[in-house]
Amino acid sequence: KYDRLSTRCREKRVNSSKYISIAINEKMHELGLGGEFGIEVEAIEDETPHKQGMDKITFMVSTNPGQPLRPITKVASGGELSRLSLAIQIIGSRDSGVTTMIFDEVDAGISGGIAEIVGRMLHSLAEHRQILCVTHLAQVASCGHQHLHVSKRTDGAETFTSVSELDKQERINEVARMLAGM
Repeated sequence: KYDRLSTRCREKRVNSSKYISIAINEKMHELGLGGEFGIEVEAIEDETPHKQGMDKITFMVSTNPGQPLRPITKVASGGELSRLSLAIQIIGSRDSGVTTMIFDEVDAGISGGIAEIVGRMLHSLAEHRQILCVTHLAQVASCGHQHLHVSKRTDGAETFTSVSELDKQERINEVARMLAGM
């Protein structure tokens, strides 16, 4: 019975991986990534049943047109991983019922126009769920509905962290500081 179910599961995984890959490719291109994304579903050649079925799932990517697909962990830079992660999160959360998503520096390694696109994507995600995003980029921060400022201080022996909500003028000042420095 397990073998029958895992075979059916593999068929569903292979079929859905095609549609998911197409959707993630579209988001990748919106985020300024060239190349291609794919999901490889391989049968595990083992007699021992596994909790998640008998498949090995590998996210594959080519970040430059014309290059072959390779495992995401071997190809993508930090900035590319950030954008790929965002694309995967957006596609994966569409109908998942997830009410809150947290992104910790999803914009690492990017700048300029791509940062603005990331900010707009996060903003659109926030129409149907709560998004918490840690960012150091003004282009991303400026797309938020509400801003919190996180600061650290030390007395030499201990470190203290504080979080405060920014009012409208403080938001403007903080985004300006992010753009221009102190």
